[in-house]
Amino acid sequence: MAVDVMLSSALRPYVPGYDRLSGLQLEPKPELTALELINSLGIPPDEVKIIMLNGKAAAKDSFIQDGDRVGLFPAVGGG
Repeated sequence: MAVDVMLSSALRPYVPGYDRLSGLQLEPKPELTALELINSLGIPPDEVKIIMLNGKAAAKDSFIQDGDRVGLFPAVGGG
């Protein structure tokens, strides 16, 4: 089984070949954290402000397991 990873449009340039429609499917190593996933994708950790794990907000030290859905987003601004 794999982990589905979806990236906000602002984070996509960090991941060459990212498909905006299907995202990424990765095989997680045991005890993979969200921060380790972010680093493995080449995304600067400071750029990721919101992590969604299976539809719920998660911390960078949250563990990711087979079958999980992960969404990564930068800070949301407005004015």
